[in-house]
Amino acid sequence: MFQVYLRLGIDHILNISAFDHIVFIIALCAMYAATDWKRILILVTAFTLGHSITLAMSSLNIISLKPELVELLIPITILITAIQNLIVKPKPDQRWRPNYFLALFFGFIHGMGFSNYFKALLGREASIVLPLFGFNLGVEIGQLCIVACIMILNYMVVSVGKVKQSKWNLIVSTLAAILAVYMIVQRIRLL
Repeated sequence: MFQVYLRLGIDHILNISAFDHIVFIIALCAMYAATDWKRILILVTAFTLGHSITLAMSSLNIISLKPELVELLIPITILITAIQNLIVKPKPDQRWRPNYFLALFFGFIHGMGFSNYFKALLGREASIVLPLFGFNLGVEIGQLCIVACIMILNYMVVSVGKVKQSKWNLIVSTLAAILAVYMIVQRIRLL
């Protein structure tokens, strides 16, 4: 059963229906070079930890938010992340610290986005522990696949193509911000 939920987690994050989550991961990584892979791993893991907590709490009916509100908040997290990438000029040693807590907090919001899908998968499972662990591990694996693709592209553009990292960040973060604004406008209409 564990493998089923693991696969569902991977499929869920890599599915085009998870486009907003994919754009968030891209925005989260935009300011980092491929050589910053350890920092990126911490960021993505913080994000996974955040959404794991809310996914568990939602599955146990401890917390609940209107799905329409959550769907609006998700692109807002993308927009905030992209704007932060564009305006914050952190010191190299401290670059990851603010993003770590932001990723954790935004993971709480994205976890609520996963919750309805996950609850539907659970059905009448007696325990949520194994399904939750498998699904979250699958989501983490899927996110790391996305990160690997982004970092390979970053390496090709920045190291091989000789484009400055700051230019990469500007382009990727601006595109993420534009997509986020588009998603926000679309989702406001659904409220």
